Amino acid sequence: MGRRITRSASGIRTGHAGPPGPPAQDIHWAGERRSAIGVASLLGTALFVMDAGVGRLDVIRGALWGGLTVLVFVIMLPPRVSIRPGLLSTRGLLVERSVRTDRLVSVQWSDGVSQRLVLRDTEGGWVEIDPTVLVRNPAMWRCLDKDTRTSIRRGSLRYGATALCGLAARIDRETAHTVFKVSGLR
Repeated sequence: MGRRITRSASGIRTGHAGPPGPPAQDIHWAGERRSAIGVASLLGTALFVMDAGVGRLDVIRGALWGGLTVLVFVIMLPPRVSIRPGLLSTRGLLVERSVRTDRLVSVQWSDGVSQRLVLRDTEGGWVEIDPTVLVRNPAMWRCLDKDTRTSIRRGSLRYGATALCGLAARIDRETAHTVFKVSGLR
């Protein structure tokens, strides 16, 4: 086992031992990135073509449409989520966050139009992820589930065990549905 040095959310360098190896990553992220690029490109192209067709395209309007295209891409691009034993990381365009999953303090589930799972650790680190990332990626869920059980055993996870049980039930339903669908029983 190698010793890795990481920075917590507060900027403090912390070392932790963990097994080396590649992290489990969201296997659907590349497709979502392509979708964000495609939608933004189509919108930008449509705006430019319509404005040019009407004869009203100038430098200011072109900059406006270009800015709108970039804004749509930034909004649609999901953060890249990866997990390895003891550490879950998210990386967006500008911000990278990580949380020690074997030292979780709380797990909060925000229900609504866009569901989010917020994980906080003992070092002050936190990440916010879409729970469907875990539903779509069983390897990521298994790693997080194992580490949260470690947090429960250590007594550090004080809030959110019910949120994890709800997520586990959702993942079990999705898995059963997939098994039935693939086997032709549904």
